[in-house]
Amino acid sequence: MASITKRGRFWRAQIIRRGYPPQYRTFDSRSEAEAWARVLEAEMDRGIFVSRAEAERTTLAEALKRYEREISVGKAHPAQDNQRIRHWLRQPLAHHFLANLRGADFAKYRDERLAAGRAANTVRLELALVSHLFEICRKEWGMEGLMNPLKNIRKRSGSNERDRRLREGEYDQLAEALSKSDNPWVRPAFDLAIETSLRQGMLIALRWDWIDLSRQVIWVPAEFRRHGNKGVPPALPLSLKAVSVLRSMPRSTDGRVFPTTQNSIVCVWKKTLKRLGIVGLRWHDLRHEAASRLFEKGLNPMEVASITGHKRAGSARLNTQQPEISGLAAV
Repeated sequence: MASITKRGRFWRAQIIRRGYPPQYRTFDSRSEAEAWARVLEAEMDRGIFVSRAEAERTTLAEALKRYEREISVGKAHPAQDNQRIRHWLRQPLAHHFLANLRGADFAKYRDERLAAGRAANTVRLELALVSHLFEICRKEWGMEGLMNPLKNIRKRSGSNERDRRLREGEYDQLAEALSKSDNPWVRPAFDLAIETSLRQGMLIALRWDWIDLSRQVIWVPAEFRRHGNKGVPPALPLSLKAVSVLRSMPRSTDGRVFPTTQNSIVCVWKKTLKRLGIVGLRWHDLRHEAASRLFEKGLNPMEVASITGHKRAGSARLNTQQPEISGLAAV
């Protein structure tokens, strides 16, 4: 039988049973202590008891900091995880013990974030990080009895597909304005984003030793390729315009095609859009522009997917064959 004693204004429940670690917990009332003890003793009787002690004394903030030290550092892009962790550490839920957090707490958080105007995909990714944290706690950090409260709450898909393209006159406006920028690399980056469909991070990572202008192709090293819709093909064909842009660019001493930072390009891009009064256009929309132009040139979905690196292009499956450079280089 559990021992329940009063200490000051609190009630302390204690369970000591052979074959199990001692269990202690303090409650505001005797009824809460008795209910807790009944649940644990029933689980011991049935042989299914798993200690919740670790989860009951670890706060969400403490678990997040450990996750950052041990899990995030092993990911391809830890900075994204770290940014979300910093956000969670500022939330009131961060002070709660893991065992006390419920699905209703995170459902309320979800609804408040969406009501504040945050994108559905942003909220989904924030919740996904905490859900993975709970799974790590259960499977690897000795908290087997901890339930994942995010398993049963509704999550918005966040798949608001964008279809923004350059409108009539916008390319000429942007090309002229970016050419006058203090950063000489923004204009060629703008043109190559449209001609290659590369994401901004991959575009800025390009090196001259990857590029064979005579064969009109970029050979992407294996360590820079990813899987799924974040993928980059091993051989990326270059259009005639892309070759022209690359030939016109000076060679940097460090081997990078763009000896500048991604942030610098983003800042110039946003300031230029604001100055020109162009709304609703993002840099990533240039990738959609690139794919759309490939379709307009007569390529089929599998050919487009093999260039853009998408797992699917529309309803078509990705062509697993290496793209035939000679047939696509001139598009």
